[in-house]
Amino acid sequence: MNIFSFSSKFVFLLFVFSFSLSSVFAQDDFETTSLSDSTETSFSYSYTLDLTKSKNDKVPVELYFKDLASLELSSNVLEVTDKDSISFFMPKIVPGTYHIYDFGRFLSDFKVTDMAGKEIKYTHPTENEWRFPTKGVYKISYLVDDTFDYKGQNKVFEPGGTDIEDDVFVINTHGFFGYLEDFKRQPFDINVVKPKGFYGSTPLVAAKTNEKIDTYLVSDYHLLADSPMLYSIPDTVTFEVGGAEILVSVFHEKGTVKAEEVAKEVQKSLEAQKNYLGGTLPIKKYAFLIYIFDGFSNSGSYGALEHSYSSLYFLPNMGASRLANTVVEIAAHEFFHILTPLSIHSEEIHYFDFINPKMSKHLWLYEGVTEYFANHVLLQQGLISLEEFLDKMRDKVSEANNYSDVPFTEMSLGCLDKYADEYGNVYEKGALIGWMLDVRLRELSDGKYGLMNLMQDLSKKYGTEQPFEDDKLFDVITEMTYPEIRTFFADYVEGSKELPYTDYLKTIGINTTGDGTEEVFNFGNIGLAVDPETKEVSVFSMEGANEFGKMFEEGDVILEINDQKVDATNFLDLITEASYKEDEEMEIVVNRKIKKRKKTKIKKRTLKSKPVFVEQEQDFGFEEAQDKNEKQTELLKAWEKWEVK
Repeated sequence: MNIFSFSSKFVFLLFVFSFSLSSVFAQDDFETTSLSDSTETSFSYSYTLDLTKSKNDKVPVELYFKDLASLELSSNVLEVTDKDSISFFMPKIVPGTYHIYDFGRFLSDFKVTDMAGKEIKYTHPTENEWRFPTKGVYKISYLVDDTFDYKGQNKVFEPGGTDIEDDVFVINTHGFFGYLEDFKRQPFDINVVKPKGFYGSTPLVAAKTNEKIDTYLVSDYHLLADSPMLYSIPDTVTFEVGGAEILVSVFHEKGTVKAEEVAKEVQKSLEAQKNYLGGTLPIKKYAFLIYIFDGFSNSGSYGALEHSYSSLYFLPNMGASRLANTVVEIAAHEFFHILTPLSIHSEEIHYFDFINPKMSKHLWLYEGVTEYFANHVLLQQGLISLEEFLDKMRDKVSEANNYSDVPFTEMSLGCLDKYADEYGNVYEKGALIGWMLDVRLRELSDGKYGLMNLMQDLSKKYGTEQPFEDDKLFDVITEMTYPEIRTFFADYVEGSKELPYTDYLKTIGINTTGDGTEEVFNFGNIGLAVDPETKEVSVFSMEGANEFGKMFEEGDVILEINDQKVDATNFLDLITEASYKEDEEMEIVVNRKIKKRKKTKIKKRTLKSKPVFVEQEQDFGFEEAQDKNEKQTELLKAWEKWEVK
């Protein structure tokens, strides 16, 4: 998951991600007939979601099944015939969010009825559970309220939430559909009754479809919870990459952002990832579901939630070009989840418990390695330079230093509670673990074997339907690679030793930097603020101002720097990346409040001053060595531009 939020004082982006505990069922499992027509199972488990009956942000859901007391259970269903009552559950927590949302709280008018429509009494022991007798039950019905407009506490991050409007339905399936106790692995069908002209964008393939109803056959609840839907008047683009059908679907109420514009940039990114993965993609269909909003979000954030065969984006209207780049930036990470956890995952993920989940210790793999690949693909495919890649890794080192040194496996196991505040480090130190493991494997194999080779081998060994044992993965990887790799995991993943950047990177001719100080331009040492609506940058404090800063006054709105217009989007670039010389005067244009005869007027002023430079310690970083020997040169090439086989 990707979450972005704005600082109220100045502009920065906070990146927090979480990985998808995704369904692990391949798309080959989809059938072409409705369960209601099937004779292979004696248990009919059929949902109807009627979008045409939505009212006041609520929509009715009905679940039909046979008399639970007289089931002749098929061999793949847990034995429940000795029970005289059964529970229906809505998820307490959903794959990918790492947050307890209690989706049961959004249900109302819950009813259990028999074939004649007579209501059967039930109990409601917890917010997410309804318990009732098995005898005579024919239907469960309820209303679902959406989460986008929820005014209470514990707001749902929109990419994992639901929206029910006249012109769009964001159907994160875990918010609409629950499951019966012991029947999470039972197949069933979903019937969506849709308004005229609406189209359902989803990674699922409809078994039946017409102008009024779409029917989806689903292998189990895990697959359903992993398959979001976006129903609206369609704005979609479909294209093929690496043998996979790619769907890009966009909803924007004002209609100024079009799927075609976004799809062009997404396709470029996927072509690079296809090449990185060897020329083909291990999926048949992938859906990018993109909801564009104007104004502010209910949760105060925006971003995306990844799934095995799709990702759902909730993004502000920032213009087609910038929006496309944002989608690509996020998608570079999300799309690599087709490797892990889809093809490589533990039992904790395969048998995910939506009420009392047990965490895996391998977030370094699911999110860290995924984030590393999302950056390395840009280097390997020539989309960024080595220097740019090293800058990205330097930034991750800097961000990782903001977290504690708790062992990564321990943090993974406690990420829901004890170490919830440490979770963001999976995208910082987690990616750095992936980088160092890749370099170490290249060194030990003389450049012939790297991290992607390991992922491909693990995928062949396990695959979508065979999970690994959480406690045995490190030993399995060691058997597949080198004894030294077990020490790597013990020291840097199970242990809390600092990653050995200097020792590892010198093998591929990359040096670490950070000793001494450097002179940098200081913009007056004044306090600056940003208006969240106008994006204007203004001076709010003169405390501590240096010689350059003393030309300003509190309340000055900065309009231009050396003839370049200024706002929140480019201000940081202008004061950190532009080249200024000590002996060359700078011109700053401001709007200044002038008080005269008890009246205040705004006057434009041009301020001039020579820049002031201050010494600061150099940030830790990386740079390519200029005096590499032959072996270092060969290993650098093997790591940087390895050929996919």
